[in-house]
Amino acid sequence: MAIPSGKLLRSAFICTFASAILILIGITPSQWALWISLALLAAARVRPRMPRIWLPLACFIAGTVLSLALSPEPLHGLPQIKKLLVFTMLAAIYTSFPDAAAARRLFQCWFVIAAADSCLAAWQFVERMRQAQALHVPFYRFYVDQRITGTMSHWMTFAGQEMVVFLMLTAFLLFAPHGASGRRWQALWLACAGLMAVALLLNETRTVWLGVAGGGLWLLWWWKRWTVLAAPAVVAALWLAPGPVHDRLASIFNPRQNVDSNEFRRIARGTGLRMIAAHPVFGIGLDQTKYHFLDYLPPDTPRPLPPGFYQHLHNVYLQYAAERGIPTLLMMLWLLGRSLRDFWRALRKLPAGRSLERFLLHGGIATVIGIMLAGLYEVNLGDTEVLTAFLIVVACAYLPMRVAPGATTSAAP
Repeated sequence: MAIPSGKLLRSAFICTFASAILILIGITPSQWALWISLALLAAARVRPRMPRIWLPLACFIAGTVLSLALSPEPLHGLPQIKKLLVFTMLAAIYTSFPDAAAARRLFQCWFVIAAADSCLAAWQFVERMRQAQALHVPFYRFYVDQRITGTMSHWMTFAGQEMVVFLMLTAFLLFAPHGASGRRWQALWLACAGLMAVALLLNETRTVWLGVAGGGLWLLWWWKRWTVLAAPAVVAALWLAPGPVHDRLASIFNPRQNVDSNEFRRIARGTGLRMIAAHPVFGIGLDQTKYHFLDYLPPDTPRPLPPGFYQHLHNVYLQYAAERGIPTLLMMLWLLGRSLRDFWRALRKLPAGRSLERFLLHGGIATVIGIMLAGLYEVNLGDTEVLTAFLIVVACAYLPMRVAPGATTSAAP
């Protein structure tokens, strides 16, 4: 792994690296490290560099700011403007990271941290079971609203981050070079993957299961296509095995009234469509969906409302379109689509065989697919921790397309 030359630039790289690791632990330390990194880059008079998605990102930010300016209550939307600063992670990594080997080291740190967090989450699951038994209540009904969170504050945040890390670890196992000490390290990475897989199952977030399935199928298809045939067998095994995972899978088709989220998600979807129809161009305003949700309820909505979280629309595409307008949503879709196209084109130019570049590019595609699929049922990119992890992956996947002065890529373990 090459180290950037110059004291300030080297310090900026270290801070960016630390920020990218710390996001798996908490927002505040990660963002402080990011701001310090940006300040050091400015002090070093290094020109910021951005991946090729800078234009759709700029248009998305402009649409977001315009939505705030036209909002009837702009002060409510200021937290969303602050969240736009998270996108500077793209510039910090793309500017300060010297090569793909630095990205590999970062993700290896991710794998270990996420595996440790998965152990904590498994312990939390056991505690939830004990609590349900002590209260003499059915475990499923007790657990749905008190799921495992690891070090995160919410189970959706934990699941979203675990999905991103798990897809990158899978890409690493399938496409990265083993190196001279491959067998010893492969055992560690396989153990990390197993722990994360268990945590993802126990977390029981169905939207993330969908994202993992979509991104995972992409990786398996381009590794050994016959392995995709095993996917139905895995689903069947989970379906037939008794326990909370089976109950959660069954809830997709047979939800339990006032327990599972199917009904209130349907209401949120209908409400979002009515908001978009009323405000198609600039949206209802940043963060206005939670203040005007009841004003746009479909006429056939049952009362009282089923239990659920009615602060947003539980669909990232509807959320962006409703609060920022359809044009701004299209800018985000352009950004996601451009990322997929760039990664795929870069992959087609690589020589056959394992490489760090192949790992980063396939991992980037799988992560984008996972985020897009999970976003059908959750506002995952509205979560700072998940958004930051996603941007880190995207920035690192663009590194093979950028040749830094004096930098080379390495295939060492």
